[in-house]
Amino acid sequence: MTNSEYFYGLGRRKSSTAKARLMKGKGSITINQKPAAEYFCGNEAWLSELIVPLRLIGKEKDYDITILVDGGGQSGQVDAIKLAISKAMSAMNDDLRGTLKKAGLLKRDPREKESKKYGLRGARAREQFSKR
Repeated sequence: MTNSEYFYGLGRRKSSTAKARLMKGKGSITINQKPAAEYFCGNEAWLSELIVPLRLIGKEKDYDITILVDGGGQSGQVDAIKLAISKAMSAMNDDLRGTLKKAGLLKRDPREKESKKYGLRGARAREQFSKR
């Protein structure tokens, strides 16, 4: 693996889309040209959630990750990033695919927001019934 070689993964969750590039490095994570801690305002729960795929194989400090994420809120973005990193790792080494799959990291969460229906206040919420 040369310095410029990278592995690509795409992850989606709710209305978020994340594109991850995995390269040999020192363990830095960059999201939309910002350090991950700055992007998520130092939220330790989300930062630790990001590196679950790397921690699973014990390579947290071996790869630099560059991520472009778009759409949705931060919770959906974290899940999209996690899926993108997992897909990039399975593209890098096919032997890791079984481990990641067993941990449930290669499965996309299909739940999306249900669309609003005409005549209703929301997707299912109706106007309050008034007898008189």
